[in-house]
Order: sequence, then C-alpha cells, then structure tokens
Amino acid sequence: MAPLHILCLLVLAVAATTAAARHHVPPEAGGAGVGQSTYLAPTCREHTASLTEFGGVGDGTTSNTAAFQKAVAHLSQYSDSGGGMLYVPAGKWLTAPFNLTSHFTLFLHADAVILASQNIAEWPVIDPLPSYGRGRDHAGGRYTSLIAGSNLTDVVITGNNGSIDGQGATWWSKYKSGKLKYTRGYLIELMHSDTIFISNVTLLNSPAWHIHPVYSRGIVVSGVTILAPTKSPNTDGINPDSCSQVRIEDCYVVSGDDCVAIKSGWDEYGIAVGMPSEHIVVRRLTCVSPTSAVIALGSEMSGGIGDVRAEDVTAVGTESAVRIKTAVGRGAYVRDVYARRMTLVGMKRVFWMTGDYKSHPDDKYDPTAVPVVENISYQDVVATGVWKEAARMEGIQGAPFKGICMANVTAEMTKARKVSWNCADVEGVSSADVTPAPCEALQGAHGGACPFPTDTLDIDKVTVQQCSYSLPAAAASPAAAAAN
Repeated sequence: MAPLHILCLLVLAVAATTAAARHHVPPEAGGAGVGQSTYLAPTCREHTASLTEFGGVGDGTTSNTAAFQKAVAHLSQYSDSGGGMLYVPAGKWLTAPFNLTSHFTLFLHADAVILASQNIAEWPVIDPLPSYGRGRDHAGGRYTSLIAGSNLTDVVITGNNGSIDGQGATWWSKYKSGKLKYTRGYLIELMHSDTIFISNVTLLNSPAWHIHPVYSRGIVVSGVTILAPTKSPNTDGINPDSCSQVRIEDCYVVSGDDCVAIKSGWDEYGIAVGMPSEHIVVRRLTCVSPTSAVIALGSEMSGGIGDVRAEDVTAVGTESAVRIKTAVGRGAYVRDVYARRMTLVGMKRVFWMTGDYKSHPDDKYDPTAVPVVENISYQDVVATGVWKEAARMEGIQGAPFKGICMANVTAEMTKARKVSWNCADVEGVSSADVTPAPCEALQGAHGGACPFPTDTLDIDKVTVQQCSYSLPAAAASPAAAAAN
C-alpha cells in the first residue's frame, strides 16, 4: 500500500477534479472598462458593489473591518429590491469579525483571501448559545465568529474558489496553553436563519469549527474545500446544529476534528431548547482526519438527531466513519441514520458508537435523561488498512442501541485480531456478507439490504441558476484602482 501522505494527495487530486467538473464556475472577466462574469447560485442579485468602493485595501496588513461593515450596510438597503452582492477582488483583505445581511451574496475572486485579524481584542465576546448554556471551551461567553449573522433570509457565500483564512494558529496556541478566557469563535456562523447557500470557496485554519449554522433551516454547503492542520484543536469542518433540511455535497475536508459533526445542544440546555437536527443529506464527501470521524452525531445531541442520509463518502487516514457520541444526561435521540457506499482507507476503526461520552457543561444535568439510539443502517462499506478494530459499539446499560443493520460490509484488517468487534449493549442484524463476522449481538439474520430512504427532501429541490454581474475595472481590481 502506498504511504498515507501519497494516498492523501491522490484523494485531494481526485476530489478537486471531481468538484471542478460538478461545480464549474465560468472564468472571471478581465480587460479594461466594464467587466462581466457569471456564477451559479439559487438567487441572483440586482445590485453589486466591490469592497474597494468602501475603502478596502487588499495588502494583507491594512484593516478592512470598516470597509466590510460599510459595504454590507450599503447593500442591505437593497434587501427588498433585488438584493445585493459584495464582490471581494483579488488581494489579501485583513478584517475583524463582521456580520452579513439578508438577500445578500458575498462573492470572492479566485485570488481573494479574507484574512481574520489575529488581534483577539477585535473579536467581540457574545453570549453562549441557549442550547449549550456556556461556551464549549470555558464557562461563560464566547468570541463571535469571523463571518456571522442572525435572523437572516437568503444568504449566499460563493465565488471562484477564493479563500477565507481564520489564521487560527494564535488561537490554537492560546487554547492549548489555557490563555483564553472565552470560547473560540468559528469561521462562519449563521443563527436563526433560513435559506443559506455556501459554495465554491476554500476555508482555512479556523480558530475552531469552520461552518456552523445553528437554529437554521434550508442550508446547502456545496463544492467547499476546508483545510486545517490535522493536529489543530476542534477545527471541525461543517457542523449543522439544531438545523433542518441540510445538504452537504462535493466537499473536501482535512481537519483536526470531525469532518462533519451534527449537533443539537448540550444536556439540560439542549433539552430545554428542544430543537432537533433532522433531514440532513451528506453526499460525495471526502475526509482526512486522523483523530476524528468522517461524520459524527453528537456528542451534543440533546435536542435530538434524526433522518441523516450519508452516501458516496471517501475517507483516508481517518479515525472512524460514522460515529455516534452520547451519554446519560443527554436525553433525546439519535435515530434513522443511513450510510451507504463508503470507501475508507487507513482507518483506526470503521464503526464507533459511544454511550458514555462524559463531557457535560456542568453538574446540573438530569441523570434520568437517557438518550435513545435506534435504526442505524450501514450498507456497501469497503474499508482497507483498518489497524485497530473493525468496530467499537458501546451502548448504554439498560438502554441498548437498537435497530442496527449492516449489509455488504468489509473491514480489511492490517493484521489478524483475536477480537475485531467490541460490542456491549447493542442489538441488530447483519447479512452474511459482513466481514469479519460481527459480534453476536449484531448477528440477527435479515433478508439482505439495509433500509435507505427513497423520498426526496425539500432541500434536494433547491437548484442553482446562472447569475451575472458587472463592475468597473477600477472597482473590480485593486491593481487597476491603484493605476487610476
């Protein structure tokens, strides 16, 4: 077998080629005078402005916080008259956090990089999420996210694969050394919002999670590349949190934590808010995460998680495939989770369920709040280079995880193990083509295939159209502006 880093490069090349084929973005116009170009989005905008029109300077050192704020404020006036698009030209645009507005598109030129300020004093501290009760890193508040918004409708973040770089190394160092008073912010966080479309951008080095929609619905994340060092703390890729109708597709994620993590609140706080994550599709995802999962469910799942559909997933050098993390005190449920057509290379283990994930916000959780885990299906899974164990499935004593189904699953171990499946408090069925043979608790016979939904979710009905925009050359290009 080729070395892991070679495999990673091969997967990256294939993923990039595939994404380019599926998400072709027409080239941006050049030349003098008025340039015009096109892009794909669910909604087009009638009004476009460049960041340079508001004093933006793309030299990598000048602060553009005021420019972003002025530009968004200006374009917000068009929310009810065709919407507005903010064009970020080629250059390096340093900024502190800023908020978006409704009926708005943030568009990045191929050579545009939005750089997050490393001056932590420029990151406001905000209240903890109601469904968490505190920050995840520390009790109390949390730093805001670089690009944020609340109570928005129809928000698009897209471009020609320009970049948003969180410059997270400072945050990671301070977090590891205990020098932060508050929880780290995220790269993109949109709250209480409807109709979110994020595509054709590259996200880098977030202080913590990269994309965090929360208390929202109607979310598409498509053709997005997310890159962070594999040892960076909590740099999850895409984390829908108490969200419904979510579509994640054609994304490539390298991170120091889960590539996709589906959440819905923490213990008594999540139970009180009671807002589940449900009707979520993950397809054509490529993941590299040596210490975490391709798709994690939890551990904060106290509002419930249901109807999750994952298919055509590739992972290289990743700790586990679909991982369920919960504990007594979480309450709620993880149910109706379906995974099929997964290709996994160099895994620590393939299947992992944990019913004793002991992370709690405080000691006020309800010890009688026992989560229900049921109806979990895996089909057409091929894993090679599995070096630890095929599965570790540990339910809750007195509340076993039920309805687990496996069909056409192969876990090729790097060396023979006396015990390749470790199971406790789980119940389920498996077909004869599961190798190595699963633990006795999962050997209930069944007729062949495991279930996978055939209905079409509303989020799968969201389509894109070709949009066009035009800008004076001086506004579109900092170099042209300087020349004038």
